[in-house]
Amino acid sequence: MGEAIVTPEERYITLVEAFLQYPGVVQEGKGFGSSALKIGGKIFAMLVRGRLVVKLPRQRVDALIASGHGERFDPGHGRIMKEWLTIDQTAESKWQALATEAMEFVGSQR
Repeated sequence: MGEAIVTPEERYITLVEAFLQYPGVVQEGKGFGSSALKIGGKIFAMLVRGRLVVKLPRQRVDALIASGHGERFDPGHGRIMKEWLTIDQTAESKWQALATEAMEFVGSQR
């Protein structure tokens, strides 16, 4: 038999459960219309239209886009977000690592 298919929503729930173990991380409110993970009151990761979106330094976002791991986040109002990466579905295995990087980045901006 083949492996069970894990939906992005199920993968995100697992990610949220893991991150809620970190001090200061909460899941509350809405970010760009979706449930979001926050640290210090600021969003660092969220699920939007079935894709993980994380906040990282602009240069890191540029590098990840260049390597084919995602694209800049467009919240839908025509303004591309320079520090936000929408992770490509082929890079779902990187969700945990990129979300950890995002949490550390946002947490250091206090």
